[in-house]
Amino acid sequence: METILITGACGWLGKNLTRAIAERSLDMNFLHERPSGLRIRCLILPCDNPNSLRAISSQIDTVQGDVQSPADCARFCEGANGAVLFHTAGIIHPQRVKDLYQVNVGGTRNLLSAAIAAGVRRAVVVSSNSPFGFNPHAQHLFDESSPYNPYMNYGRSKLQMELLVKEVEAAGKIETVIVRPPWFYGPNPPRRQVLFFSMIRTGKVPIVGSGDNLRSMVYTDNLCEGLLLAGLVEKARGEIYWIADRRPYSMHEIVDTVERLLEREFNFTVSHRRVRLPEVASELAMLADATLQSLGFYNQKIHVLSELNKTIACSAAKAEKELGYRPKVALEEGMRRSLAWCIEQGIQI
Repeated sequence: METILITGACGWLGKNLTRAIAERSLDMNFLHERPSGLRIRCLILPCDNPNSLRAISSQIDTVQGDVQSPADCARFCEGANGAVLFHTAGIIHPQRVKDLYQVNVGGTRNLLSAAIAAGVRRAVVVSSNSPFGFNPHAQHLFDESSPYNPYMNYGRSKLQMELLVKEVEAAGKIETVIVRPPWFYGPNPPRRQVLFFSMIRTGKVPIVGSGDNLRSMVYTDNLCEGLLLAGLVEKARGEIYWIADRRPYSMHEIVDTVERLLEREFNFTVSHRRVRLPEVASELAMLADATLQSLGFYNQKIHVLSELNKTIACSAAKAEKELGYRPKVALEEGMRRSLAWCIEQGIQI
């Protein structure tokens, strides 16, 4: 019986990946060719409700635990010889800076150790754009040859995580693939994404500087396809891939798209306003963010504001060439589906 392991399965990405595999909802031939006896084992936090996952499919088993616990990781990987592991669990906006390292680095170390001991065949580990900071100019795109230049402690924690994965791969103990997604969007969003929609609707969304800076994004179905290709294509072993939509979008385009969909397709009253801030607002936020983090503290709003005038853009050309990755959903359709999901769930925007 083939087994797929997924960490963070109650999170934004993890739940979408679990559903895509269980329901074979992506247009991928090899996904439809998976055996009917496929088992999907999900690691979820002790505070998560397993029923939402079990309701998706009888193929799904849940293990409640934390990647910070070696014993929980061992229990999760037990009996999974030959399995493929998708490690989506991580922390982005912590209460304390040290949480970033305990979860993103320590948790990954615990998980890989348990996977190696259990004979897991391949681990696909989700990283970030943050180990690379910001693009040096507006026309630049990060690719797999770009040098590390981590932004704040989140970026440093993901950098340390990537180096750990590379070390394990070099030792030949387990096959690994690192996937780097930028800002992603799609169904089952966290509160911060719903708040972003609400700020656009009410005219409270900040635009720092011109708003022409570019951001790569990835719709969750596109990202799930990239992850599955990374997990199942033989030549992906030991490789690193950026997975993103085909092109980056300006901040104006992102906000305008959500605003247009809310008004024209979902009949919301939209204010058509922006909170215009000078470039210095992000620079001051970056200084405040660095100061707070040096003291061990973290403020999500300050951190997000510090990035709003920056270009953070990448190329997924390597994944397209080597894996056959084809991002099928772009910004407008992806945001349409995201908003529709929120409305169907009765979530107030």
